[in-house]
Amino acid sequence: MSDYWNDRVRSLSPYIPGEQPKDRKFIKLNTNENPYPPSTKVIEAVKNAANEGLRLYPDPECTSFREAVAARYKVKPENVFAGNGSDEILAFAFGAFFESAEKGSKTPPVLFPDITYSFYPVYAKLWDIPFQPVPLRDDYSINIEDYKIAAGGVILPNPNAPTGMPVQLDDILSLAQYQDKNKKVFIIDEAYAAFGASSAVQCIDKNPNLLTVHTLSKSSSLAGLRAGFAIGNEKLIEALCRIRDSFNSYTMDRLALAGASAAIEDAAYYDEINNRVIATRERVTTSLRALDFNVLPSAANFIFIKPPKKSGKDFFAALREKGILVRHFNKERIADYLRVSIGTDDDMDKFINACREIICR
Repeated sequence: MSDYWNDRVRSLSPYIPGEQPKDRKFIKLNTNENPYPPSTKVIEAVKNAANEGLRLYPDPECTSFREAVAARYKVKPENVFAGNGSDEILAFAFGAFFESAEKGSKTPPVLFPDITYSFYPVYAKLWDIPFQPVPLRDDYSINIEDYKIAAGGVILPNPNAPTGMPVQLDDILSLAQYQDKNKKVFIIDEAYAAFGASSAVQCIDKNPNLLTVHTLSKSSSLAGLRAGFAIGNEKLIEALCRIRDSFNSYTMDRLALAGASAAIEDAAYYDEINNRVIATRERVTTSLRALDFNVLPSAANFIFIKPPKKSGKDFFAALREKGILVRHFNKERIADYLRVSIGTDDDMDKFINACREIICR
């Protein structure tokens, strides 16, 4: 704390990202990065963009990237917003669509799961937005009916994180229609949708309150580039632009725009590597269940597991001793679970062997 901080800063509890170790001896399965390299077309595009043009500001409208996304998803460029990763876009979306609380008022809260992406309550507090966590079922699935109440809006990840469990498209549409009756926005965070969940992009034409948010960090192996996009009704996109241009009109630099556009255009390569991730995920799930782990059904590039015999905290520490990093959330209901990113087959074989050694001690 500092005497120079204002009340807003004092009240914040910032998001804590996964560990990024300097020691590269670790097998890194803690931040859901794609284990395979970016497309060679992306690398070439970034190299070509590293020229004298860097002295000029980038295109503030991110036209080339938005056009590539529009072509890929069969929407209009006007339906696409581009930003510096999905986290930035989500922060803009909270500011654009959810009402801040006024003293003495009864502003309806924004709804999201009690176990979900831990940045959501951070955004809400940053914008002074009241929120209400909605408990997951006992099996950690989302019950859409729980969200059909008076609210200031809804945000759901599909699949959810850190559980990895997907939501059915029919349920998404049902909730979008319910929220639209109250003229409230429904945001679907599709950071991991490429690994097995059904995308709601196809539904935006008939659901003007539906916004899908995407990142290239996971499915396009570009966590180090920082690129993301949202797809929705033109009026929703306009609102995001108004928030962006009240902060920084140049959210994506020239290198990021070039690389992101190339990634979107090389769908064949990314479909191939992401299918490899899915196959590895299923194999690892089967192996862990044979070792008496509880593994939740996942449609993401990670799995959520409960080890036998040991607490989540102790198992996390034991894996770390063996040079394997996973993610442990010391939170109610999930303290004995670990989130494990899917790595290469070789990395995951080492992970399974380490798990076997730990439980057999």
